[in-house]
Amino acid sequence: MNTTLHVTIDKETKTEAARLAEEMGLDLSTIVKASLKNFVATKTFHVEKTYRMTPYLEGVIREANRENKTYGPFKTASESIKFLRSKKWK
Repeated sequence: MNTTLHVTIDKETKTEAARLAEEMGLDLSTIVKASLKNFVATKTFHVEKTYRMTPYLEGVIREANRENKTYGPFKTASESIKFLRSKKWK
């Protein structure tokens, strides 16, 4: 049997949490349910947002591996971005 849980939280935290959940393709209800189930099962609490590579970045890495070349070192971020934009990545 399901039950309802009411949680009071400040608006800013709720808004930011909803935004992050949406970025991950989830809603807040799913986040809360999964968090509580994990908490009960493991008796621990840990949260992390993991970044995933984009298809573009995967292509850049694949091409670099194919060429088996080392690029850089670059002195600035702008220098490395300029280099990446100059390449035709597959």
